[in-house]
Amino acid sequence: MFHLPRICEHCLNPSCVASCPSGAMYKRAEDGIVLVDQDRCRGWRMCVSGCPYKKVYFNHRTGKAEKCTFCYPRIEAGQPTVCAETCVGRLRYIGLFLYDADAVLAAASVEDPADLLEAQRSILLDPSDPTVVAAARADGIADDWLEAARRSPVYELACRYRVALPLHPEYRTMPMVWYIPPLSPVVEALRDTGHDGEDQRNLFAAIEALRIPVEYLAELFTAGDPEPVSGVLRILAAMRSHMRRINLGEEPDPSIAAAVGMTPDELEALYRLLAIAKYEDRYVIPPAHVELAGELDELPGCSVDFGGPPRGKGTSLGEAAVTPVAVQTYQITRRRAEADRHADLSDGGAGEGAP
Repeated sequence: MFHLPRICEHCLNPSCVASCPSGAMYKRAEDGIVLVDQDRCRGWRMCVSGCPYKKVYFNHRTGKAEKCTFCYPRIEAGQPTVCAETCVGRLRYIGLFLYDADAVLAAASVEDPADLLEAQRSILLDPSDPTVVAAARADGIADDWLEAARRSPVYELACRYRVALPLHPEYRTMPMVWYIPPLSPVVEALRDTGHDGEDQRNLFAAIEALRIPVEYLAELFTAGDPEPVSGVLRILAAMRSHMRRINLGEEPDPSIAAAVGMTPDELEALYRLLAIAKYEDRYVIPPAHVELAGELDELPGCSVDFGGPPRGKGTSLGEAAVTPVAVQTYQITRRRAEADRHADLSDGGAGEGAP
């Protein structure tokens, strides 16, 4: 047994959104977070049965469907989710993916389930590619978001080092929470047999006999194909063996990195990202632009509430403009993120009257 912490996958092709007859489930265009419009939800619970990850639940008290919101007010202010920031194991990373939205359907429709992993990787765009950058700017993506995409730890792990894998890609929802398979305890088992448990040759040979079978991990992460999982475990074993030589003051052996198609510098960079990454390297989250804060409200607008024409149509029925709750929440969370203590909300500023 091993722990597999799971949250909503915030899929690119979310089945919960497709199964909701009232249109209450939706994927935000701003950041890809999947949310539930509580006003539109009618409690039919088709989203609960439609989510293959079982991450939508029904609140019997309110009669509404609820799910992980990816702490979107914190994300808008450039803060990580609560589950990520409070994880004592520092195992969660948050960053940006740039992806080709027009290619999602084709990637999710490939015939062979074993091809789904590479199909999903193929729609994740290289943020350092000048063509991708030009297209992103043409679509209105700000430069600070493009810079964050270039520094994204999740892109590094999923596409550059290729050690992160999606959970159950055979569901064809294109999940966006990726996992690094566990290199289960093997050093002690090798040592008990009289072999050097840290030698990369012994580690590579023992991967097929791990306590957690590679075939089982493949059923979780690669639709049953064991080769990508074995490749990830070999990279992790090579990193461990390479760093052991460095920590013991021995001469680095380039053949260790070459055995997994990497360079010693790449193994050390991967080690820094996985083992000793700083806070700002694990969470690369550009804040939402304040000029777009009004568009981040999760509920449909109303001219009576906001003092302005709804969706740019008609005339306002309200006399005075009222700041939307989304803008209030954004300002409060941003001030807390930028302060070295809790924000003082008693000055009647943007947070006045906010929940």
